[in-house]
Amino acid sequence: MWALIAVVLQLFLLCLLGRMVLSWFPSSGTGPMETVRSVLYAITEPVLAPVRSLLPPVRLGGLGLDLSVTIVFIVILVVLQALPR
Repeated sequence: MWALIAVVLQLFLLCLLGRMVLSWFPSSGTGPMETVRSVLYAITEPVLAPVRSLLPPVRLGGLGLDLSVTIVFIVILVVLQALPR
């Protein structure tokens, strides 16, 4: 049971990493990368949206830094470490 939870959390971490990497590149609007981007957003957004509503993006000049991805990432890492082996 715990192994299954660990695998699901690790897969979610990979989705978060993919979302972070793809967010660094501009969206073309079409193509296979847009399909991957939309799938990753569909998987991760239900978890990130509630965190983002509690902690809005931090303003750095004209830039908004979204900390929700970082917070969820750290929480999942802590949970993975706390799971029984």
